[in-house]
Amino acid sequence: MISKTRKTKETDITISLQLDGSGMSNINSGVGFLDHMLESFSKHSLIDLEIECKGDTHIDDHHSVEDIGIVLGALVAETIYPVKNMERFGSASIVMDEACVSCDLDLSNRPFLVYEVDVEGKVGSFDTELVEEFFRAFVLNAKISAHVVALRGKNKHHIIEAAFKSIAVALRRATAKNDRVGIPSTKDVL
Repeated sequence: MISKTRKTKETDITISLQLDGSGMSNINSGVGFLDHMLESFSKHSLIDLEIECKGDTHIDDHHSVEDIGIVLGALVAETIYPVKNMERFGSASIVMDEACVSCDLDLSNRPFLVYEVDVEGKVGSFDTELVEEFFRAFVLNAKISAHVVALRGKNKHHIIEAAFKSIAVALRRATAKNDRVGIPSTKDVL
């Protein structure tokens, strides 16, 4: 397991990660709904995660959500680059009842996010606009290209959870070992 800490005036975060884990997690972000989403992410990516965050949630959840995305993304980047003997590309469409969200991603070392998930409002006390903030921070710091697209759905909780699960499964597939591919790029570097 590798670990990273980030301490600012707004948050104090420590995350430990094992890329080739079993999906075990111990998460305390201070934001209940985010804990639930990150537990799902861990379970379906098979990444072992330990997250501890003390944030200024008395103001709102924004800093904690975004900063966890930053640290988690940086740890993923640290474990996958340079990409070698991995599939590199991964995709998944995840269904949760009436909702379906797809994620296509590339371990490109060129961060880019397409986020077409229209969920406005709140799930409990959680501001749904923070989901995009989390994914943007995660993708930019993991240095991956990801397209997260809601294909259908009405229930905000289902749509958001399907989004987290879709990126988890796509990442698991992209990081799958494949010794035959070597460096999976015509540039011979990733």
